[in-house]
Amino acid sequence: MSNGIGVVGAGGWGTTLAKVLAEKGEHVVLWCHSADSFREIADKRENRTYLPGIALPANIEVTQSLNEAVEGKFLVICAVPSHAVREVFSKSAAKIEPGTVLLCGTKGIEEDSLKTMGELLVEILGPGRKTYHAFLSGPTFAAEVARRLPAAVTVAAQEEGVAKRIQEIFSTQNFRVYTSPDIIGVQMGGVVKNVIAIAAGISDGLSLGQNARAALITRGLAEMTRLAVRMGADPMTLAGLPGLGDLILTCTGDLSRNRTVGLQIASGRSLQEVTASTRTVAEGVRNTRSLHSLAARLGVEMPIVEQMYQVLYAGKKPGEAVRDLMQRSLKPEAG
Repeated sequence: MSNGIGVVGAGGWGTTLAKVLAEKGEHVVLWCHSADSFREIADKRENRTYLPGIALPANIEVTQSLNEAVEGKFLVICAVPSHAVREVFSKSAAKIEPGTVLLCGTKGIEEDSLKTMGELLVEILGPGRKTYHAFLSGPTFAAEVARRLPAAVTVAAQEEGVAKRIQEIFSTQNFRVYTSPDIIGVQMGGVVKNVIAIAAGISDGLSLGQNARAALITRGLAEMTRLAVRMGADPMTLAGLPGLGDLILTCTGDLSRNRTVGLQIASGRSLQEVTASTRTVAEGVRNTRSLHSLAARLGVEMPIVEQMYQVLYAGKKPGEAVRDLMQRSLKPEAG
């Protein structure tokens, strides 16, 4: 008999989701990769590295055993960084029961295969479990959700019943969950917005003004929608929480790790210096490379992604990237 919920990944988002569920009375087992985080949470009931100042409920059980986190659970939540999903879930796949719902809260695409997290999980767990997979996305800074500030997200699943079940499990007075059948749109909004946020950070860091930021967000939404629709998404999904909502938050919020990367790049720091100075993952750094490859493979024009790739990986100066974006050939807005 399956009982309890397993959360795989004790970064800021995984810890926050565990807290939301524990406060609703669920028994949650939280898997920590880091021995330091494990000891902090077990001893101090606080994840000081990724979620400082937030007291964690007693009914979050922490473990360093992957099997303990996934075995016998009715719900398992993936909250590890995108580059770790294959390794972590390949190790634990045999212990996840066939009827367990797997909710993916990870935003990214795998760098080598260019697979979405959904495609990757089908590869690892087998196509027979696909109807039990769900995907959570939307404009959420973990620290705000953990402090019970209002937020809204979308959960997508192939089966409406699975999405509704997640909706009921997670919804609180402060955490509103909508459902969607568009698993591709919900996933891809959360990938592309990270790269556009780096561009927004560069724009702000170069003091290019709020007009420029608004233009970047809007044209970023056009790129996001073009790619997602090419992959089979509903364009309306990208006008909602997982697309425009997440894009606005990540491009403008002071807690945005990706925007912070852009600000630091604009100040003259190299990508190596920026990534070496933080323990928290700015997914946009990896997403830029993956999206650059995916756009080329699918023949989708993504000028902002292209320029961010040139800045991060080909040594292009941020100011030149902005100039090249502004001086592209003239065309209709809808083109």
